[in-house]
Amino acid sequence: MSGQCVISREIAVADGLFAPGHLGELTQIVPFEMVDAVLPECGAVQQRLRKLPARVVVYLLLAAALFEECGYPAVWARLTSALHCLPVPKVTATALWHARARLGVGPVRALFDLLRGPASAVRTTGARWAGLLVVAVDGTYLDVPDGPVTRAHLGKGSNQYATSGYPQICLVTLVACGTRAVIDAVFGPRTSGETTHGKRLARSLHEGMIVLLDRGLSSNAFLTTVADTGAAFLARLSATRKPLVLHRYEDGSFLSRIGRLEVRVVECEITIATTAGRTTGVYRLATTLLDHRRYPAFELVKQYHERWEVESAFFAIKKSMLGRRVLRARTMSGIAQEVYALLTAYQLIRIAIADATAALPDADPDRASFSIALQTARDQVIQAAGVIADTIVDLVGSIGRAVLNQPMTARRLRVSPRAVKRPLSRYAYKSLRIDRRTYKATISIDILLTAPNSP
Repeated sequence: MSGQCVISREIAVADGLFAPGHLGELTQIVPFEMVDAVLPECGAVQQRLRKLPARVVVYLLLAAALFEECGYPAVWARLTSALHCLPVPKVTATALWHARARLGVGPVRALFDLLRGPASAVRTTGARWAGLLVVAVDGTYLDVPDGPVTRAHLGKGSNQYATSGYPQICLVTLVACGTRAVIDAVFGPRTSGETTHGKRLARSLHEGMIVLLDRGLSSNAFLTTVADTGAAFLARLSATRKPLVLHRYEDGSFLSRIGRLEVRVVECEITIATTAGRTTGVYRLATTLLDHRRYPAFELVKQYHERWEVESAFFAIKKSMLGRRVLRARTMSGIAQEVYALLTAYQLIRIAIADATAALPDADPDRASFSIALQTARDQVIQAAGVIADTIVDLVGSIGRAVLNQPMTARRLRVSPRAVKRPLSRYAYKSLRIDRRTYKATISIDILLTAPNSP
């Protein structure tokens, strides 16, 4: 004999036309009051109450960043799928487009400014080193739709034969390495380059930080810009630079000068052994931390490896969220709106992860899976769950529990061979002779006391 079971649940959302304006459990991090506060500041409050109030459109943009594989009508369907008992208005794709255009860039950018930051506490594992907040600056590129407008503003890649590929924007971020949260971000045409855009991040640098930089951001001008903020830096210098040895310290590092900056330089030889063989390279790092006793050369070299965290942040944005897709927007203002929504949604998930790991002693945010948090956040949006907090405050939440219940294994050594990031064949990695299933590797670091034979 078979029976049946009826499951019912209560959903708490905003009233009336504002009901579709939510982001599931993430609404508790970006609540209605926060959105309502930025709208008048940006002059984006609706003159009359429409089917799509400005607050609802803000949440629509954030939800679209979580469902990048969907068009805006499909995102609207996900926002309203659990609201079938309410008189949700029917909207068209054209209405959604006009609503986004009316809203503009300002409210989403203002939300990002409110939410950006390291998302770490004093005791967050891996957030600080020697009392300094560990951050990294780096850039990446996002594809945008090819059209007359985007091509005119952004240009396209070209060679001696023709132009090719999509127009791109350059996104440069300042990321907290311990949590991979975005402290600040700027973007613009790719033709301007990472260094030009990156200088605008100086507004968010201050004393008490150590900024990790790769070779592309180690020019004299950029290093001077960072040092003038009071933040310390640890930058890899290009092989062609041969800094003068003014004084040799006990740990093998030496005092030198870059432009008008007094720096300490560490030269080391790093050997990486994998199943594919051994690779040895010479690295030259420069830092404004001149005290060799408090900041030993060997510890600096190990700390520089944390620069990989900014690459993990880019992977989460471009692969986990975007799925390597081209952005939707076809106008420059629309592109800016979409990028800020993408960054804000990413930051919300990082804050949820940081809150969850902070609830457990010695929990490392590195063990938290961004993919699990993202999928759980999507489910909460579809179910309209956790939109309004209960009377009993749950600091972890469904997203946090999903992350804590399925921690990732201890991180393996990070090794990234140079390879085409988008090979024509999905099996192209086989030609690299890399065992991606085990990928066992060991690393050894030797501080060089004399100049290397080859740069």
